[in-house]
Amino acid sequence: MTDPVITYTETGGKGRYLARVDGIDAEAELTLSKMSDRAIIVDHTGVPDALRGQGIGAALARRVIEDARAAGQRIVPLCPFFKAYAHRHREELADVIQW
Repeated sequence: MTDPVITYTETGGKGRYLARVDGIDAEAELTLSKMSDRAIIVDHTGVPDALRGQGIGAALARRVIEDARAAGQRIVPLCPFFKAYAHRHREELADVIQW
């Protein structure tokens, strides 16, 4: 599998990460809401069937975590997929996840 290309766009208090893989006409997404400059809520992760089973959801999760750390933000995990990912990596994410 080719690594996904992940882009981020922000409109007002909402953000959206999109993941695309060369040769596949589909895109995965992770959306968030900004609570403040210091906290965001991950509220949705969607991976279409054409991209499932390739680690795309985990790549999106890692990217939002990396960006939140760099910005000094905490993440409130409301999305069921992201919450499960955060639980599996609880110790290494203790600095960035707000339970």
